[in-house]
Amino acid sequence: MVKKLASILFCLVAASAAQARQPNIIYILADDLGYGDVSYNGQDKFRTPNIDALAEQGMRFTNHYSGSAVCAPSRASFLTGRHTGNAPVRGNAEHPPEGQTPMPEDTYTLAHHLKKAGYKTGIFGKWGLGYPGSVSEPLKMGFDKFYGYNCQYLAHSYYPAWLWNDDKREFLWGNVGSFSKDYAPEFIHKQTLDFIRENKDKPFFCYYALVQPHADMIAPEEYMEKYRGKFLPEFEYKEDYYKGQPEGHAAFAAMVNVLDDYVGELVAELKELGIAEDTLVIFTSDNGAHEEGGADPVYFDSSSGRRGFKRDLYEGGIHVPMVASWPGKIAAGSESDQISAFWDMLPTFAELANEPLTVETDGVSIVPTLLGEDGQKQHDFLYWEFHAKKGMVAIRKGDWKGVRYDVSVDPDSPLELYNIAKDPGEKNNVAAEHPEMVEEFNKFIKQSHTTSPNPEWNFPTSGKKKK
Repeated sequence: MVKKLASILFCLVAASAAQARQPNIIYILADDLGYGDVSYNGQDKFRTPNIDALAEQGMRFTNHYSGSAVCAPSRASFLTGRHTGNAPVRGNAEHPPEGQTPMPEDTYTLAHHLKKAGYKTGIFGKWGLGYPGSVSEPLKMGFDKFYGYNCQYLAHSYYPAWLWNDDKREFLWGNVGSFSKDYAPEFIHKQTLDFIRENKDKPFFCYYALVQPHADMIAPEEYMEKYRGKFLPEFEYKEDYYKGQPEGHAAFAAMVNVLDDYVGELVAELKELGIAEDTLVIFTSDNGAHEEGGADPVYFDSSSGRRGFKRDLYEGGIHVPMVASWPGKIAAGSESDQISAFWDMLPTFAELANEPLTVETDGVSIVPTLLGEDGQKQHDFLYWEFHAKKGMVAIRKGDWKGVRYDVSVDPDSPLELYNIAKDPGEKNNVAAEHPEMVEEFNKFIKQSHTTSPNPEWNFPTSGKKKK
């Protein structure tokens, strides 16, 4: 009898320990990948079998939004849990010769929080949130390991002269002079897999910020060969800001193919290490599809019929693909229409790590949605602001979306109103039919912006138009 009770007690303790185990978290962030650029969302000109497989074994989100319409503010939103009315970085701002405007020294990030919870933290790929030596290099923002591009401007090159290994430059000698032999994403991918292997026995957070398919439009020759001549007539880009690309269609498909292969290799590594069931993998994109360097989002229907692209606050600029996979925890082949955004990740990961938040965020935890449980909290509304292209703001509340353009030149610019459920392409502005909703949305916009110390990230007040 004593042995039997001891056996039962041991099983209960073991079960409790297993239940309490903190999951590994891998956040895969593609760069400029549109909602329709994955075949599980309808892309029919090429396939993304590994991303599709991730979707099949997990949950597809149909109402997920990026933090912004461009790189840096979107990433800041993800890391800090704040929308762009509150985030420390609200636009792309270069800091020559290398890097971007840093976040304040006291910025509290998702990496800080997971490190506090006992996680090993690593970022691989593109940073873009503080120049080398600044107060917001990755190693000063909660990450134990960094390998990749500090500067998003230098990340336009897939064959750079160097990458950063923690806080030291690592030169890629195959790219010296006119040579382009060392494909940087392959170096970054190897470091990502090494980090996972080295930390397989303890909880880890891996932020994998890939650079594909951002321009330059280029991929290794073995990938280009697969698509060359398949998407005629080709889209030719004459060298200007980016390198010339005579085969833009083939290059884009090839770049997404590389991205998809890397996702497949990462998932295979988790299975090989026996930690797939202990690991939450999220795949998404930092903003909508781009039109640069030879990319042709109209040809590929990259926005899935939605209006706009990168640098727009219409759906095509911020409505992004998202998949969450956690074998045994997230139902395979499931789909969620939960309205969610990048700033939800900090409270979500904090709950999964069982480490209560002590800082304010704009997000809500989506753990109930992921695990198929009751009690999912809903946003009152989502908010974005963008300070380029004469300024714009957007609100989503339930099925409704409000958008205002030219805010930096006209603080009283009219609000456009769309029913996203009925009109996902934002073709029918119904603001004139719903004046009470227009008034409500404008109040939300006014209360959502906090003053930034950077004057470029503040809109003029009513009656004071920028020249």
